[in-house]
This record gives sequence, structure tokens and C-alpha cells, in this order.
Amino acid sequence: MEPHTIRAEDAHLISEWIRTRQGIAIWRSINLSNPGASWTTPVLDESGKRVTKPTWESANEPERIITDVADVLVSVDKEVKRFHIGVRMGGQGFSLKVTDGGTRRIRRAVAKAGEGAYYQFDYMTQEAVILAPEKTMSLAQWEAQQ
Repeated sequence: MEPHTIRAEDAHLISEWIRTRQGIAIWRSINLSNPGASWTTPVLDESGKRVTKPTWESANEPERIITDVADVLVSVDKEVKRFHIGVRMGGQGFSLKVTDGGTRRIRRAVAKAGEGAYYQFDYMTQEAVILAPEKTMSLAQWEAQQ
């Protein structure tokens, strides 16, 4: 099975869960409006009980349970681009949404940044931050560097 890739900022927590909580559980989205989403939880909670699904959007059972650090890769990402994005009020008036034009700009920038690229929204500056993997290493290698 292919290794599970995590971001460097999550590596310490994931490593701890694998060592102290009998591994990590990967939960996939069943929400048709959020098809690519996934969540990672420890297999056991702090009291030693099996963790239940993290959100209503996730499947009832995890897609995969990982118990070995060798099955996890750490992606060290770099900022590729940052640009201002227009926002509008959501349909209910309680949230902000990226405009249609902003969404198109983000998708183009992510595609141009290459495989594994993604974006985050900087709420303070209303900017899209495009990130792409700079290097990938095993979780064991990442731990050795820390």
C-alpha cells in the first residue's frame, strides 16, 4: 500500500499518535459536497477507547489504520505564490466565500505550481497562499532531523 503523506507541521503529532495511541486512522469524506476531504485521528483516545468518526462528513469506519512510521511520508512545503483574493458574503450571510473569479485564479495557480500543490487562505490579509512540496522524507527521517 502507498505511504500516507502528511505536512511537516503535523509530523510531531502524527509521530506521537503512532507511538502512544496504537497508530493513526485515516477517515475519508462521504459528503458529496466535499469529496476529497480526509481526517486523521489517533486510533485510541486519551482514555484508551477506540476513536469514533471525527465528523458527520466522514465514513463510519476509517479507510486505513497506520501503525508503523515507515508507512508515513512527510512533505516539507514551500510558499510558491501569494495574491489577494476577492470575497463575498455566503448565502446565509454568516460566512465569507471566495468569489468565482478568485476561485478560478486559485485553481490556475495551484495547477501551475505542480503536483501536490494546494492553497491556504490567509484571513488576515485576504490572500490565497499557494504551497507546493519542496521535499519529501519518511517520518523516521523527519524525526531524526528534529
